[in-house]
Parts: sequence; structure tokens; C-alpha cells
Amino acid sequence: MRILQVCPNSYQNGIGGVSDHVMNIAERLAKGHDVTVFATNPNGRLAWREVVNGVKVQRFRCFAPGESYYLSADMLANLRRAKFDVVHGHNYHAFPMHFSSFAKCKKFVVTAHFHGAGSSVFRNCLFKVFKPIGKRTLCKADKIVAVSEFEKHLLCEQFAIDPSRVVVVPNGVDFMEYIDLKPRRHDFKSILYVGRLQTYKGVQYLIETLPTLDANVRLEIVGKGFLKDFLKKRAKELKVDNRVLFFQDLSRKELLQKYADADAFVLLSRHEAYSIAVAEALVAGTPCIVANASALTEWIDNESCFGVNYPIDISELSNLINSVLEGNIKRRGMKKWMRTKIVDWNDVSARLEKIYES
Repeated sequence: MRILQVCPNSYQNGIGGVSDHVMNIAERLAKGHDVTVFATNPNGRLAWREVVNGVKVQRFRCFAPGESYYLSADMLANLRRAKFDVVHGHNYHAFPMHFSSFAKCKKFVVTAHFHGAGSSVFRNCLFKVFKPIGKRTLCKADKIVAVSEFEKHLLCEQFAIDPSRVVVVPNGVDFMEYIDLKPRRHDFKSILYVGRLQTYKGVQYLIETLPTLDANVRLEIVGKGFLKDFLKKRAKELKVDNRVLFFQDLSRKELLQKYADADAFVLLSRHEAYSIAVAEALVAGTPCIVANASALTEWIDNESCFGVNYPIDISELSNLINSVLEGNIKRRGMKKWMRTKIVDWNDVSARLEKIYES
């Protein structure tokens, strides 16, 4: 089959999120099919055309304020001329998925990565205005892929979609990466956050909580975003800046080691369709604390993953973190997720291949 994957951002290692999702499925599908990826090149720093691990990548100029939306007239023009057996668009919250509906194909598939709202007041208003366009794209799709039951329910509810048109295929994890991964000993307790540094992700609550925790507890933050300067300033005001470490652009090996070394992984995001970060932390054997909101609720089992309600109460969060750090929970109850909610990327690609062929 000739397959086109439409990626909203630049399709490169280390971006995370939807880009990682597209890269993992594209490279596996390319072992048996002719796979092309249309992506964007916001800064013009990457190759406009290249072949990456068997995948033909074509990038286009775009307008991407705040690393979002990815509006590209060049991509739209090329999609209108494109002819493939399968076109698979990704990410409801950016233009490329909607532009992908203009390509000529035998089968049109979308993976929405939909979480039901914008991540700011302005984006939420734009999200509501954008809804009719979004519904048109979803209605045109032959099959809609959701990465969680939460996302499927949300799509069906907000767009009046027949549930039979939506199939749940979770994000994947490369199990082979974890075979030799072992936690390293350290003389402190570590809390890990991995993700974009934006307000809706809730990382600011970890800064506020740190003064209430023992002095031997450190917070490690992996990611970048506009909130970084505020987080550094707030940590200094609370006199915990010596206990907060920031990292970005880590190699894959370095990131996995961070997951394994952490005593607890915490994600207090308001909006998630799945969360690969939680899946990766659990496979690494690290207990998680998540917001009892959006698709994160599906992870809460009070054995390996624990929930905290919004609005976040710092005292409640502090008590929960202490309980996890002192509870010797690590590496207990993690296997329950394997091959159910957490599957290998090879399995994800095989499921998508069946959707394409059906």
C-alpha cells in the first residue's frame, strides 16, 4: 500500500507527543509498505525532503505561533494534488489533520488525539469557533482512531459520532528499550515530571508542593515551554531552587534512565487523551501520581498509579507524594498494564494496518 501520514509538527526525534506517535508507526509500517510523511518545518532548519529509516519525509513552511496550529498553505496545496491508497491525518488541534481530508485516497483515517478543550482561554474560544470544521473532517473519515476510551467517549459525545466508527488503539511503548533498564541508587528521593512546560500541565503545583516535603526530596523537570522562567523564579522565591533540576533535549537513553531512577512520576495535567509519559514511567517500574481528570483517570488503580482531584490542594498533594515515596510501591503492580492499556508499537502498527486493509 502507498500510505501517507500527515504530521502536524516537524517529524523529528525528541519532539514528543504526536510526532513520536507518527514516527513510531510510520517507521514500522515502512517495513512492508511505501510510506510518506507530510510534516511542517516552522523554522526552516530541517531538510525539506529526506528519507528517515525507510520513510519518505516531505516538510512544508508553516505558521506555528507558540508551537501550535501549524497552518501551512504549501501543505494544503500538495495534499490537494496527492493520491495515496491510505491517508492518515493526526491531531484534531492543528490544521494538517483537517487539510489531509482533501487528499485523494481509497481510505481516509484520522487519529484525533482529542482532549475536548483548548489549553488556554484564547485557544478554548478558537476551539469552539473551529468545531464545525472539525466535525466535517471527522465525518469524512472512513475510520476514527482514539487512543483511549475517554477520547472515544468525548468524540462521540461532542460530535454525535456513531461509536462503531471509532476504534480504540492506544499509544505504544517500545518494550525492547526497557530490557536492560535498571534504576540507579541515589541518596535522595526524586519526583519526576516529563512534558511541555505549560500551565494546563500542572507542573507549577509541584514547585508549590516542594517546600512541604522533606529536604531530601528533589524535583526533576524534563521539558521546555514558556512556563520555564516562571517556574525558576517561583522556586527561588520559595527557596527550593537548589532542589529543582531542569532538563531538556535529552537523548532517548537519558530520558528512559530518568524514568527508571525516579521514585515517583507526577503529571497533573487537565487535558490528556492518553499520556505516553505515564505509560513509559509505569513500564520503567515507577509509580505515578496523576490528576483525576481527562484520560488520566483511566490510569488510576491505587496500586501503581494514584489520583488527586482538581482543584489541586497542596496539602493533599503533599500527603499523597509522601505516601508514595515512603510506601515501597516501586515495581509493584506494573505488569497489569502490559499488553492491555500499554502495548508495543509493533502491535499498534499491526492494528492500524488491519484498519487500512478493511
